[in-house]
Amino acid sequence: MNKKSKVPALTRAIDILNFVAENGHCSVTDIAGNLSLPKSSLYLMIDELKNLRLLAQSDDGSLRLGLKLMELGSRSVEQLDLRRIAKDYLTQLMLETGLVCHLGILDGNDPIYLLKVDSKSTIQVRSWEGKRLSLYSSALGKCLLAWISTERQSALISALEFKVVTPYTLTSEEALVNELGLIRQRGWSFDNQEDLLNIQCISAPIFDSSNNIIAAISAVGTTLQVNENNLQMLAERVMHAAELISKELGHSHK
Repeated sequence: MNKKSKVPALTRAIDILNFVAENGHCSVTDIAGNLSLPKSSLYLMIDELKNLRLLAQSDDGSLRLGLKLMELGSRSVEQLDLRRIAKDYLTQLMLETGLVCHLGILDGNDPIYLLKVDSKSTIQVRSWEGKRLSLYSSALGKCLLAWISTERQSALISALEFKVVTPYTLTSEEALVNELGLIRQRGWSFDNQEDLLNIQCISAPIFDSSNNIIAAISAVGTTLQVNENNLQMLAERVMHAAELISKELGHSHK
């Protein structure tokens, strides 16, 4: 049972914003009927929310969320500090897998490592925070590419120059597009010695509260550490860690 609000006017204002957020463009009558609020006080509250730019009114008179909420949301995401949130989960993933773990984002057109958690294994993979990666031959790059918008994905792929780095490197747009479809289907991406021989990597996406991909994590090791015998188990652990980080960012996994 919900505790009685100490500031009922504020609670009603939040209820109004939540209703508009869930229902899109709606009228005062819609809000009044669904929230059981008297129209006289509702008009006053809506006017104030409009003055504060928390609500906006379209030309047809319907109400929608105001741009002030976008500003606040953007600041909120910045203040969450993705690195800080991810570090504990990546440390746990490293302990479970024995692999070097990374957090990365798209910086312009390039994937980049924001965070690295070294493994305790005597076998080490050379990488560093700030390292830029390939979009088409790294697990993290392919993971980020797989879940971004169709428009941006097409633009990034069309700008790629495919270079054969190892015998396993993808060499064409068609091969990459096919792989991206597989990645989305299974929920994780794989670098099968495509960037460096004897190095394999698994990556999974991190989503925000709006179901947009904002980052990805990866676990990387040698072919002695990552192979067909443990690949599925490792992928499940990487995906689980990514889901926990996404949950911290407000994403509701479905």
